[in-house]
Amino acid sequence: MTARGPGTAEAPGSTLPYPAAWHEDPYSDALRSGQGPLFLRRNDGWLLPLEVERWCTAPDTADLSVLARCEGSVLDVGCGPGRLVTALAARGHRALGIDVSPAAVARTEQLGGLALCRSVFEPLPGEGRWDTTLLIDGNIGIGGDPEALLGRLGKIVRRDGTVIVECLALDVDERCEVRLDNGRGGLGTPFAWARVGARALSGYAAAAGWVRRHQWPVAGRVFVELARRPEFTRHGIAGLARAQDRDQDRARVRTPRGGPDRQRT
Repeated sequence: MTARGPGTAEAPGSTLPYPAAWHEDPYSDALRSGQGPLFLRRNDGWLLPLEVERWCTAPDTADLSVLARCEGSVLDVGCGPGRLVTALAARGHRALGIDVSPAAVARTEQLGGLALCRSVFEPLPGEGRWDTTLLIDGNIGIGGDPEALLGRLGKIVRRDGTVIVECLALDVDERCEVRLDNGRGGLGTPFAWARVGARALSGYAAAAGWVRRHQWPVAGRVFVELARRPEFTRHGIAGLARAQDRDQDRARVRTPRGGPDRQRT
């Protein structure tokens, strides 16, 4: 395992330094050039192509459907080269991107967007006050633990805010170790990643206190908008526990005083 450098952080329960991996040359070189090839390589040799060219161009039709559902202030987690942050700012949103790659942050700033080189698991500006948070381009996989990631966003988004997540169109629920691969022999540091479809996402969201508000497909991509479960919105986790206790009390069958055989005369 490679030692973590300054400014990196691990997801809860993870032993792999995933932010450090995105500092590696394969990713930085791809963002600087605006093109691949770039892959996520699993330990068994399976390769997932990363759409660097799409990330480095203007928002497409699918992206625009996401921007249309953004409200108020927007935090883009894993903003990459900044196409969404820049477009949101142009629409009048207060938008901030965060990414653990200095190259991604630099490219976002070159486009006129605002970005910080920071992990989502580190302290962030405006925690608890963001209206909308984005996990696009597979970023639900950050840290290899979707439930932990969505739980973290529960501390970042305001109580009546939303999270918009891009998930796979397939029924997938996978956690694995991967590394960046430029297809020419250049490999990055191993890190934890996850890939989930809509059904798996719903399960992780529910465990973290979110419910699906809306789901839509565009051009082969799938997006899910999450909102707080009502119990979490009103009272937080403690309120949910109290509500569950009340439900159990109501479900109990109470025996009349004097026992079941006592009759009124």
